[in-house]
Amino acid sequence: MSRLAHWCFLHRRRVVAIWLLVLVLAVGFSQSLGSKYNESASLPGTDAQAAITLLTDNFPTASGEGDQIVIEATGGDTVRSDAVKTPVTAALTKVAAIPGIASVVSPYSKQGAAQISKDGTIAFAAVNWKMKAADVTKSDARKLIDAAKTADGPNIRISLGGPAITNEESAGPGLSVAVGAIAALVVLLIVFGGALFASLMPLVTAAIALFIGTSLISLLSHVMDTPSVSSDLAVLIGLGVGIDYGLFIISRHRSAVKTGLSYEESTVQAVNTSGRTVLFAGITVCIALLGQFALGIDFLYGLSAASALTVALTMASSLTFLPAMLGFLGPKTLSRRERRAQTEKGPVSDDASGFWLRWATFVERRKVPVAACALALVVVIGLPLFSLRLGSSGAANDPSDSTTHQAYTTLARGFGPGFNGPFQLVTELKSPDDAKAFDTYLAAVAKTPGVVSVTPPTTSPNGKVALAILYPSTGPGAKQTVTLVSTVRDLAPKAEGPGHSAVHVGGVTPTNIDFSRVLSSKLPLFIAIVVILAFLLLVAVFRSLLIPLVAAVMNLLSVGAALGAMNAVFTWGWGISVFNIAGTGPVDAFIPVLLFSVLFGLSMDYEVYLVSRMQEEWGHRRRSASSHADEVAANHWAVTHGQAKSGRVIAAAAGIMILVFGSFLIGDNHVLQEFGFGLAFAVLVDALIIRGLLVPALMHLIGPANWAMPARLNRIVPNLSIEASQKDDH
Repeated sequence: MSRLAHWCFLHRRRVVAIWLLVLVLAVGFSQSLGSKYNESASLPGTDAQAAITLLTDNFPTASGEGDQIVIEATGGDTVRSDAVKTPVTAALTKVAAIPGIASVVSPYSKQGAAQISKDGTIAFAAVNWKMKAADVTKSDARKLIDAAKTADGPNIRISLGGPAITNEESAGPGLSVAVGAIAALVVLLIVFGGALFASLMPLVTAAIALFIGTSLISLLSHVMDTPSVSSDLAVLIGLGVGIDYGLFIISRHRSAVKTGLSYEESTVQAVNTSGRTVLFAGITVCIALLGQFALGIDFLYGLSAASALTVALTMASSLTFLPAMLGFLGPKTLSRRERRAQTEKGPVSDDASGFWLRWATFVERRKVPVAACALALVVVIGLPLFSLRLGSSGAANDPSDSTTHQAYTTLARGFGPGFNGPFQLVTELKSPDDAKAFDTYLAAVAKTPGVVSVTPPTTSPNGKVALAILYPSTGPGAKQTVTLVSTVRDLAPKAEGPGHSAVHVGGVTPTNIDFSRVLSSKLPLFIAIVVILAFLLLVAVFRSLLIPLVAAVMNLLSVGAALGAMNAVFTWGWGISVFNIAGTGPVDAFIPVLLFSVLFGLSMDYEVYLVSRMQEEWGHRRRSASSHADEVAANHWAVTHGQAKSGRVIAAAAGIMILVFGSFLIGDNHVLQEFGFGLAFAVLVDALIIRGLLVPALMHLIGPANWAMPARLNRIVPNLSIEASQKDDH
């Protein structure tokens, strides 16, 4: 690391030029080629996927994107009155003429007779696209919205629902990013004593990596299935970790400059110590993110690859671009006041002092009650985890002024909440017996509690598949709907031989339920893989078994607390008005996986930074220890002073993370709100309770065994020690 830092410092013009060239090329290629995001996901082996496959192969109009134009008559009219029917019919004619539209089923047609509510005030037109939902662009959806809205008037309220409409209305994280960046700059100015250039550097370093990262994600969408939310999540993750990485390195650099080292020596020492923290933490985040490939769900591949790519770029820019910029800044990494004080008073000691030393001493003196209270508090926060319900956020969670939310609530009023989450009942027609069996099945299902209605079966154009639509009495996110999916499947005929066909239950709601079940079943394997790999990495870093073990358990506690808090807020509704959340429902199924990946790495960020400072102090003190009592005293000194020296930086880093991630609650994207809240809350718990109280207290209680490593294992494991690396400076 020291050689890399030296080279970047001495060849700073070349390093900056390379990064700027990569930025220009990445943005240029991205703008010229565009993106090809894909929102679809396949779930091999599930009943919902079997239904999708049958419809895709035999019934294209039923498997394509389906949206709804919702008509509500106001002012005493009904949808059948001429004042409503005439403009609506004209608008539907315009919709049918849009390229890509396969069909529009009007409520005024014979086929759409059931699309008018009993009181006649609400109706909808079913719009079917020729392509899959993933292939309907925002431009296509905007044309649909504009054409349908031409019927809006004093006595007519038009709203639209469906995946394409949701995608068109979704806004990027621009405002949240701006608010988060400004808040981070304020914290950095406070931490760095008003040194403007030092405060700007973490933001500039992160911005370079994010611009390149989002451009490469756009290009990545051409070679692998990548959902559009990947870019937004990557920005959220990259902004937080990128600023923190810059903070770690610049903080160490500034401390070294104040002790009297030259700017070059300070840069090298910062990269060789805090830079290694950045390297190990970044690698851990990437391992955790790429571990999602072990789940075997293609929807997550693009998400994990995009996020890992962005983290890798922020890590690389922090280790190369940032040292080069420190070479350009020179004395400007200190404020004028700090430079003047250095000139008048000379070098200062970097010994621990002030509030953080008092805090660390308090933890040492009351280690048993501190450990017990901190552990109890984290466990209590995480208790809601045990009732965590996974699903998919839909239009019910969209902002109240969005057309998708208005369509959802209007349809629920006119046809019942279950109308927003219909099931597709699909069977293959291999013989006349299959058609009879399907009719019998539909009759039985129609009598099932929780079912409002079942449409008559429709046969595909090639005559090979039959399709019926089931409308439940409860909404897509309700527990009763999940139970109903299982009940309907249990009643379905199974394929008992070559001449018999099974009935498959598909549709958006059953697909989301299957997605949740598949993820839940594979989550333990994923967690085990990530925890084991991170444990092995920390063993190599700290030459210890207990420190990695404690770190792994503490990281799991952080994740558990975050998921527990998410369930309390997003499902139970605690404080939703405070956090700007539109509505309650199940937590999106992929959020816990992604949250675990990122949080495990971020927790490792603070763990490595904290314990590496303790390890430095331990290395200095243990050499003079001649007895077990001396080693115990040396451990107490190392833990206390290591915590005191790192506490201010960790608190600042956590504050920045909380502000950046919390800023995503400002926006209207429910998925980003879930993710931002989960990350912000987890960082709060991790930095304040776990790293600030629980870990130091446990390390005091464990004693010198913290640093023990079996001799045989010590010979096998590669040495990645941060302490050892400091010798390279001399």
